[in-house]
Amino acid sequence: MKLFLQGPRLVLLAVGFSCSLLSASDVVWPGFLGPKRDGWVSHFQPPAAWPKSLSKVWQIEVGTGYGSPLVDNNRVYQHARQGMDEVLRCVDLATGKEVWKQTHAVPFKASSGGERHGNGPKSTPILADGRIFTMSSLGDISAWDAETGELLWRSDYGKRFSQNHPNWGASTSPVIDGDHVVAHFGNDDEGALIALDAKTGEEVWSQGNDGAAYSSPLVVEIHGVRQIVDWNHRALVGVDSRSGEALWEFPLPQFTSNQNMPTPTFHNGRILLGGENRGIYGLEPELHEGKWAVKERWFQKDVALDMSTAVINGDLLFGFSHYKAGQLFCLDTETGEVLWRGPGRTGANVAFLSIPDHVIALFDGGRLQVIKATGKGLEEVASYRVADSETWAPPVLLGTGLLIKDQQSLTRWSFE
Repeated sequence: MKLFLQGPRLVLLAVGFSCSLLSASDVVWPGFLGPKRDGWVSHFQPPAAWPKSLSKVWQIEVGTGYGSPLVDNNRVYQHARQGMDEVLRCVDLATGKEVWKQTHAVPFKASSGGERHGNGPKSTPILADGRIFTMSSLGDISAWDAETGELLWRSDYGKRFSQNHPNWGASTSPVIDGDHVVAHFGNDDEGALIALDAKTGEEVWSQGNDGAAYSSPLVVEIHGVRQIVDWNHRALVGVDSRSGEALWEFPLPQFTSNQNMPTPTFHNGRILLGGENRGIYGLEPELHEGKWAVKERWFQKDVALDMSTAVINGDLLFGFSHYKAGQLFCLDTETGEVLWRGPGRTGANVAFLSIPDHVIALFDGGRLQVIKATGKGLEEVASYRVADSETWAPPVLLGTGLLIKDQQSLTRWSFE
């Protein structure tokens, strides 16, 4: 048995759950895949014995959409769609009771081929310095006061680009870099990677004219240079985060129905990039005498990423290939060798998180699976039914539980 703090209470656990020292109210989860956009959950320690089932703490109706919930200061923020409006809702983490709600009329309708994914926002907001930044399905960014919900500013590039979103709606999640909020605006044919002043919404720099994709940008440091890594409609690019100067690129365009959707993964100076029906690349940007180049360290075609973004655990990459009608896989990040593949026909999408020695996999059918982070084979540790409808939004792990956004609802589950 172990004692741990949860809010003001001391709780005695008989199932051997060894959590981190952070209570649920101390958890900060500011955006897509966490603080570093890598899916790593630093505040969570796996239990000695996973419980056989989960307890539902609360459940609320929030609307449709694939955006992940955010957590900060004992509050949860969820961006979704109800009727013709996109809704940003703030609720109390402990009770699920609404603190404030703001609506934004967004007359978006999914085009042919994307109807099954609905009209809700696919972008995950990001939280920084008391502000929440949302991107609507139509491609405009809004800044909101996290405490009160007040709209601070809105930036819409619909006048610059004939349509300010790719065919099936804007899905890229903005990223924060210091006092800038960065996103790729535009449509399939034209667009730009743009940095806005986080306080005012004014443009700081604009880079390129490539169309937008469904992938999200990363902020990384390579060879001492802080940069934005962005997979647009045409290529993977590296852009100096302060000046907006283009540094390097690796062409990998969308073509026919093969879309640029997963967010690249960064590990040990390399960018691991996978695309629909195009395998996975191990790419290493190099800097010699002031000139950048991209070295292709390896390429493998046995697995590929469709919509799902992979995560790192140790020196292993864990992902979900759309081949075989959906199968988990693990590959060696140094060599690109696929170490194992799970059974096929397991779903259309998986949202991953990474914790010490384990990977959390939320399948689109509402099942959450905990697997060992090993290259020796697929080893399930625990499995839970967390929703009766589709679950495309990435989950959030708390100290002793998790938040799950399904088709219409947001649910807090407890491991206790």
